Amino acid sequence: MSTTRSFRSFSKVSEPATDRGPAWISRVSFSKSGRTIYFKGRTPAHQRSFDANHVDVETGETFWVSGPKRDRSDRRYGNVPVSVDEDVAEECQAFLLGEPLAPSRHRRRG
Repeated sequence: MSTTRSFRSFSKVSEPATDRGPAWISRVSFSKSGRTIYFKGRTPAHQRSFDANHVDVETGETFWVSGPKRDRSDRRYGNVPVSVDEDVAEECQAFLLGEPLAPSRHRRRG
């Protein structure tokens, strides 16, 4: 069973320490434990490394996953534009204008 959070920003890490890969603001679902994310048919699981905090369990691709930022610094490094998925564009724009995020149904441990 997974729960859904409003939206999250994703930066795909394609080259170590450069973060020049594609980046998205997208709706995601979490596993019950909250350590695995379901995103665009991928399954990144929480795993810290030098240049990523999630690793796709099927392909080994690495990702930097974080929440959306009001200052639009959604990419970890660099200034390449971030794609906003159409289904979260309105919610994202409201967030940028100061609206709070919709409450998460995912409870963090700790």
